[in-house]
Amino acid sequence: MTENKNELMEKIVSLCKRRGFIFQGSEIYGGLAGTWDYGPYGVSLVNNIKNIWWKKFVSDREDMYGVDAAIIMNSKVWEASGHVSGFSDPLVECQKCHHRFRGDQLEDKNKCPDCGGSFGEERQFNMMFKTYVGATEDETSVSYLRPETAGGMFVNFKNIIDSMHPKIPFGLGQIGKAFRNEIAPRDFIFRSREFSQMEVEYFVNPKDWKDSFERWRKIMLSWCDDIGLDSSKVHELEVADADRAHYSKRTIDFEFDYPFGRKELYGLAYRTDFDLQSHSTASGQDISYFDEESKERFIPHVIEPSLGLDRTVLAILCNAYTEDNLGDETRVFLKFKPSIAPVKCAVFPLLKNKPELVLKAREVFGMLKKEFSGVVFDDNGNIGKRYRRQDEIGTPFCVTVDFETIEDNAGVTVRDRDTGKQERVSLEDLVSYIKLKI
Repeated sequence: MTENKNELMEKIVSLCKRRGFIFQGSEIYGGLAGTWDYGPYGVSLVNNIKNIWWKKFVSDREDMYGVDAAIIMNSKVWEASGHVSGFSDPLVECQKCHHRFRGDQLEDKNKCPDCGGSFGEERQFNMMFKTYVGATEDETSVSYLRPETAGGMFVNFKNIIDSMHPKIPFGLGQIGKAFRNEIAPRDFIFRSREFSQMEVEYFVNPKDWKDSFERWRKIMLSWCDDIGLDSSKVHELEVADADRAHYSKRTIDFEFDYPFGRKELYGLAYRTDFDLQSHSTASGQDISYFDEESKERFIPHVIEPSLGLDRTVLAILCNAYTEDNLGDETRVFLKFKPSIAPVKCAVFPLLKNKPELVLKAREVFGMLKKEFSGVVFDDNGNIGKRYRRQDEIGTPFCVTVDFETIEDNAGVTVRDRDTGKQERVSLEDLVSYIKLKI
């Protein structure tokens, strides 16, 4: 079973490179572990996910405000949050091959999985990337690449209160990069050193946190459905007291069945007032909220739905990867939900050496391009090869212009990715037909 799962992961990684989804970072120089570059289709997939997330979690709501905080912040931010002193993982080093591992992820803590050697003493390794701001490199100019996006939202809480005058409960939403110097990045884009987060910090009256937590739990489950994840592969794990982050009073992990095992996909945490209280104390600023109705002043508590963008991409790819038999041959296709597919439809002329077909296909392409993002024109190779190519990138619909289109005004042939079935659709109905499917 393990071999099959490993083989599946290798197929997904290979497809991602072959079809322009994801490449190894700095590959022509031998790569850099834990870094990945998104290619053309990967960027489109990422942007579709971000747009759907932003609409659901931010713009469709009246109680949410978007922010985009700086990646490099005053180092006092991370001192106050506890990251400078406590953001670390247990590190062990093999005394024979000198390979390093996270101690909490080893099945056998007495034997190196690479060479069989023994480990030295375990020590704590801070995962933040340290840098210097300005012309001097001393302790006064130290800063860090942010290890999470949440910090930028907490330090902007007072700015939002003063500028937007929101009413509790309300939240801040942000999509952005975070950086962690992982000891052992692994499993493709699952655990990397540079990654993107889609996060909400939702501020509530302390007495209302349980109701708010439950509402966000349901929203996160519905999000998984929005992006087409198989619900049977998504699991909720109530995190035990000993395993929760120091700031959390309750945490639920949403886990996904990846080919390499059931792993954390998202997290929902009740962070209490830890962050705002810490920044208020460290900065000397009043970061409290005054409720005009109750005439009560308090430090809000926080519910945090935290979603990893890269882990979402990987879950969608693993969920969508499909092999079946169509006709008399085996094919590979990505069974994306149409709304997140990088390419929504591809337009073909039946034959590329017939100018009248190419001209008409270009006309249809232009018509669809005005209505949808993610429309491509493809006349490379025979029609069968084009279908297979579009299947592999997950294109839901292929539109073929043939001689009947131009001679009898009989519309075009639309092929469904999942079933391979084709049907005739008039040019007048083509846009509405695709809109209904997407």
